Amino acid sequence: MAPVTQALLLANIAAFMLQNFAEPQLISYFALWPLNVPPDSPVGFRPWQIVTYAFLHGNLMHLLFNMFALYMFGSDIERVFGRRRFTIYYFVCVISAAIAQLLIAAVGNWPPYPTVGASGGVFGLLLAFGLYFPRRMLMLIFPPIPMPAWLFVTLYGALELFLGITGSNEGVAHFAHLGGMLGGYLMIRSWRSASRLR
Repeated sequence: MAPVTQALLLANIAAFMLQNFAEPQLISYFALWPLNVPPDSPVGFRPWQIVTYAFLHGNLMHLLFNMFALYMFGSDIERVFGRRRFTIYYFVCVISAAIAQLLIAAVGNWPPYPTVGASGGVFGLLLAFGLYFPRRMLMLIFPPIPMPAWLFVTLYGALELFLGITGSNEGVAHFAHLGGMLGGYLMIRSWRSASRLR
């Protein structure tokens, strides 16, 4: 496993273990809270939350799903980008996912609830995998259908957009996932443009 990918896996697992001892405090200070939390509330948005939320998870299945995806796609993308660019890319996706979630929550005027999970970074990695390994075959879990990575990423992105617009699968931050993909796409475009200019 590539070193930054491994470090991210270990950091997420360590944070989840820490949640077992201090979950209320961690959620209050390090989960991503919307901007419309009442001023007298004991919880609320703080700037560092646009990064720290990505190391917390709602439950064990949430953690396992994200870490499996990080394991599946992270090392290949880290070898393409190198350690430094991979680290920048991952956190750009995490931050762009957080910004998307904050904007959607503000526009929708949703009840204040925290967002947690590495999904924004993971969806950014998924997008990069589809761009750099478009013909690599991936297998859906349900149903078990093989398809090329470019098609898998396209369908997954379309599904997230549909679920986000229709409000289906409540409790899942679909627009944060899309924000992670968008941030990753813009980062890759900027790198490619800079490379052509040089």
